[in-house]
Amino acid sequence: MLAPAIRSSQHSVAHSRPSVLRPLRGCLRLPPQTSVLSRHNRQPPTRSCSFPVEQYLNLRAFSATTAYQRTRYLISEGRTTNPTKDDNTSNHPAPSPFYFETGYSIFAKRPSRPFPPPFVSPPSGSFSEPLTQHNPPRGRRPYVNGQPLRGVTNGDDAIIIGDANFIAVDDGVGAWAQKERGHAALWSRLIAHFWAIEVEKSFQKEDVDISDLDPIQSLEEAYAQTKAALKGTLKDEDIAKDDREPAKPPPENKDGEPKVEPPGENDILGTTTASSALLHYKSSGSSPQPVILATTLGDCKVLIIRPSDKSVLYRSKEQWHWFDCPRQLGTNSPDTPLDNAVTDTVDIEPGDVVAVLSDGVTDNLWEHEIGDTISQCVEKWTSGQDEAKDGIVYVARTLMNAAREVAEDPNAESPYMERAFDEGIAAEGGKLDDISVVLGICRKKE
Repeated sequence: MLAPAIRSSQHSVAHSRPSVLRPLRGCLRLPPQTSVLSRHNRQPPTRSCSFPVEQYLNLRAFSATTAYQRTRYLISEGRTTNPTKDDNTSNHPAPSPFYFETGYSIFAKRPSRPFPPPFVSPPSGSFSEPLTQHNPPRGRRPYVNGQPLRGVTNGDDAIIIGDANFIAVDDGVGAWAQKERGHAALWSRLIAHFWAIEVEKSFQKEDVDISDLDPIQSLEEAYAQTKAALKGTLKDEDIAKDDREPAKPPPENKDGEPKVEPPGENDILGTTTASSALLHYKSSGSSPQPVILATTLGDCKVLIIRPSDKSVLYRSKEQWHWFDCPRQLGTNSPDTPLDNAVTDTVDIEPGDVVAVLSDGVTDNLWEHEIGDTISQCVEKWTSGQDEAKDGIVYVARTLMNAAREVAEDPNAESPYMERAFDEGIAAEGGKLDDISVVLGICRKKE
């Protein structure tokens, strides 16, 4: 079963309505009985995926609770996802003459499921238990393999800002919330955690050439470690990482397609998309040239904006099995990083903005709106306007709020609505979803 992402075209409105940079567009109002959920009444198109289409999830009951009953939204922002200096961060920052000045802003349409043990301390069995030394508490931070779990959870999404000029957004597929052992947020968070660690390992030697970096291989290793961590709810937690077998390609069916191994009865279920941007450099004459390695698997987006002329230098390409069912890593999915992830190399300049965005942004804002919003905010920031005193965090916040306003508006036009119409599916308004914005502006070290 490859899980489609949860989509809902009717929304409850949050108590505070942020402003958006674009005027409200007129749109076609559809009868209330028609919505995007009507896509479950039709057969999905035949695809070359080794999973039965009859397991395509019915989201009608679940989406009703999330769309109409949930009114508590979670918003967070900051410059880094590492809250303390004693985290398991790298001692080998990227040896580059360039760096990312980073900021993020995130919005969750609903709180994530709490992480289960052993990723968090199990609840106390009695009042006296915390006073003993049998199970010393680790605090509220989640752990994996004895290390604090990096990144930040945003509903079913996860974001991370790594030490090696690395930023990433993983979009967990919310349909797994219908499953008793489903936990897309944990899948997305673990892959982000391990991905950042694997990328940082690439910088352990002194001279790192652009050809030495392979974000797809790093994602493959992160995927293997995530599957190992979630198999049997990590009952073999004490096994050292070095004792595990290396990742092996899945066996193939007779038709040549990858064979999907069924999950065990104690495995934690879930899937996630993955996207990242890694800043490095290459030699170009007498001066180094900053370079972005943009990696995607699924429908999250990497955009590179040049605010000086308000142009889009690069856009990643979305990957789908069919409409509303992106490529994804995890339970019952035939997709793998080595087979399906794509990395593009893009030359940039200091001052360019790299945006890694979940589909909660790109399903509600057109590309030109994203570019215009970022460019206008950077202009306010560089001109010293007081409202932009938070710098890159202000830029991320404004973009998140712009996507959020459309997402909460049942009368707005949206890119998701247009795509649904192209598929012959009735949809109206914005698409309420987790919204994750992670930005990095390229700077040259003094």
